[in-house]
Amino acid sequence: MAALEQELGQVLVHRRPVRPTPAGERLAEHAARILLRLDVARSELSRLGDVSGEVRVGACPLAAPDLLAAALRDLRAVRPLLRVTVRSADPRSAVADVASGNVDAVLVDGITAPDEPLHLADAGLLSSTAMAETPLVVTLAADHPLRGRPAMDLDVLADAPWVVAPALAGRGSFGPGRQAMHAVYDGADLPTLLALVAAGLGAALLPASAGPLPEGVVAVPLRSSPLVHRTELLALRTANPRQRLVIDGLAARARMR
Repeated sequence: MAALEQELGQVLVHRRPVRPTPAGERLAEHAARILLRLDVARSELSRLGDVSGEVRVGACPLAAPDLLAAALRDLRAVRPLLRVTVRSADPRSAVADVASGNVDAVLVDGITAPDEPLHLADAGLLSSTAMAETPLVVTLAADHPLRGRPAMDLDVLADAPWVVAPALAGRGSFGPGRQAMHAVYDGADLPTLLALVAAGLGAALLPASAGPLPEGVVAVPLRSSPLVHRTELLALRTANPRQRLVIDGLAARARMR
């Protein structure tokens, strides 16, 4: 710590009692980004001598799984010997997974304005490619008073109970109003989330592409919504030819949607 203080010309920590100075608090705010950039540098350098025959793709649960499956099917037709491993990813740690080299690329999703990037990583840190934007629906219990509406505005449910699922909703998810009672589902499987909705614990905001709904759950489209569900592909900027096959295949399939 003394060496770091000497280099920066600032006192970073009060010794007695031990607590950060304003300069130390400011440096701590930068620490996570600095460490993330170091991880990216290590991963990019390690790729220079990579001869592995495997490409590892992370995928968040709602991040266009049909697009991923179609792209890998196309790739198998032209490169049948290429091995691709698909891993479940959490949108809260997706950037760190790519930066640290746990995966070569990751499909990550979130709720944002139309044509607005998710802004998951600092500019220049990772490459980010838009894959899909899908309308949102509000899922409700089948006996909910608003179940029969052809469409609705979010304002109608702003203070209503919600089921909040950070690992499914991704970045920028819609949150309940300040006065609303809500349940938090800290998991990543859609059936469990929808079971909570069916039980009447609250509404959930999901992409219209989330798939067929189980008995006891209905979906109501949003009217003139300022929000969409967006999927992006994150990868290191220095992809090797084998990784580039998968990245380009996903991008090509996205353009066909």
